[in-house]
Amino acid sequence: MSVLLETSLGDLVFDLHTDVCPVASRNFIKLCKSKYYNNCIFHSVDKDFLASSGDPSNTGKGGSAATALTGGPRTFKDEIHDHVKHKNIGCLGMVNAGKDTNASQFYITLRSEIDFLDGKYTLFGELAEGVEVLDRMNASFTDKNKRPYRNIRIKHTHILDDPYAEEDEEEEE
Repeated sequence: MSVLLETSLGDLVFDLHTDVCPVASRNFIKLCKSKYYNNCIFHSVDKDFLASSGDPSNTGKGGSAATALTGGPRTFKDEIHDHVKHKNIGCLGMVNAGKDTNASQFYITLRSEIDFLDGKYTLFGELAEGVEVLDRMNASFTDKNKRPYRNIRIKHTHILDDPYAEEDEEEEE
């Protein structure tokens, strides 16, 4: 239920809400396992709001769900719950282009109490370690499109606690 993102600014550890958002959590873990996020940049850092990544084209316009890697759908349905809120720094959510269009892109909140996002996005995890990394990310200089002048890159991902390991092994057999 935990994932480590090694970034060029330091490590971020997220606890995933596998019980509340099983599809989004499984998608994120599968993409991490497949090294899909390795070398992705944070293509948007909106100061005191959100940092976005998860697009291997590094444009903010690409990416697919884990199911697409094996010929399945490119997107998946929203998992929005009233009790899961954008109340802390480091909330982990799926970027979407409208209802039920979740794929690989994700965002991390850079401040607390962003309640106007509640009920609009699949919020599937929260920061467990690395608030100082988010502080450095938030302080980065960006252009008018909120793209950092100096790339902030996901170097590698590690699954620290995988609740789906046994299921994935059964699928492979």
